[in-house]
Amino acid sequence: MVLTASYLSLNGVDRSSSTSKIELATEVEEKDVTTFASLGWVELLGGLKSGSLSCGFKQDVADSALDDTMWALFGTVVPFEVRLSNAAVSANNPKYTGSVLIKEWKPIGGSVGDVAEVEVEFPTSGAVTRAEA
Repeated sequence: MVLTASYLSLNGVDRSSSTSKIELATEVEEKDVTTFASLGWVELLGGLKSGSLSCGFKQDVADSALDDTMWALFGTVVPFEVRLSNAAVSANNPKYTGSVLIKEWKPIGGSVGDVAEVEVEFPTSGAVTRAEA
């Protein structure tokens, strides 16, 4: 599959038109429950789950555009939704939803002649869910 039209919504607003990268990562802590009865093998259980949403944006500082909105959200927890495609949610195009803490914003970055881009990573807050409808 080639990502050509992925979908990103933050705080209920479709941000796909300014997004050039989306990565949703989830993980679970490893909890070692090895005992002498494990016969020399490590035994693990899953502990707390966490995740992060990494995004690449094309910067836009116009009034009410990306920078204005993200600056207002800085420090808050907002809902997100991501999909591999902007097509309707289905068994072939599941959506992943949850909430993220807007813990960073990088309004300026780059070198002479670069496209003004913003790379950020937001930690999830609470459960991340997957749905096909």
